[in-house]
Amino acid sequence: MSEATTATVTAVRQRVWARRHVLDVDDFEVADYELVFETADAMREVLGRDIKKVPTLRGKSVVTIFFEPSTRTRVSFEMAAKALSADCTSITAATSSVAKGESLLDTLRTIQSLGADVVVMRHPASGAPYLAARHLGISVINAGDGCHAHPTQALLDLYTIRRHLGRLAGLKAVLVGDILHSRVARSNL
Repeated sequence: MSEATTATVTAVRQRVWARRHVLDVDDFEVADYELVFETADAMREVLGRDIKKVPTLRGKSVVTIFFEPSTRTRVSFEMAAKALSADCTSITAATSSVAKGESLLDTLRTIQSLGADVVVMRHPASGAPYLAARHLGISVINAGDGCHAHPTQALLDLYTIRRHLGRLAGLKAVLVGDILHSRVARSNL
């Protein structure tokens, strides 16, 4: 690791992520964005190595549960969890007990009781991750809920803009497409 990267990683580790859940970015403070971007910068260096792994989440269990089809988002979360040394389990609605009538909360409570530390959830109903966060004692990350939000995609979009243009302040962006039904557009706004 270069000296500059080591200093960045050390600075990032000294700042603490105070959020238990990531449900949307509408309540993020500037410091939250800065910490996410600094962490992403450090992880870019890690992912450039031959061995793309750090022990940050060693001993933690991440479960991805997707009630809608997804390739990029699901695989991105799984690969990120593995790069951070977490144990990762993936569930799709079609192969879960939801397919035979179990409620969303009962399914999530089962996941929690089996030892998950984090659940990454995509659901077609707006607000489903908020429901999960209210009823679970584990962290919930919203990987897209209905037409409401996709906070991690918004963070990636902002990070990419900042990386290519060097800043976010004062920029204007155009969102093209069906923004009425777009959770990504809503989060980017």
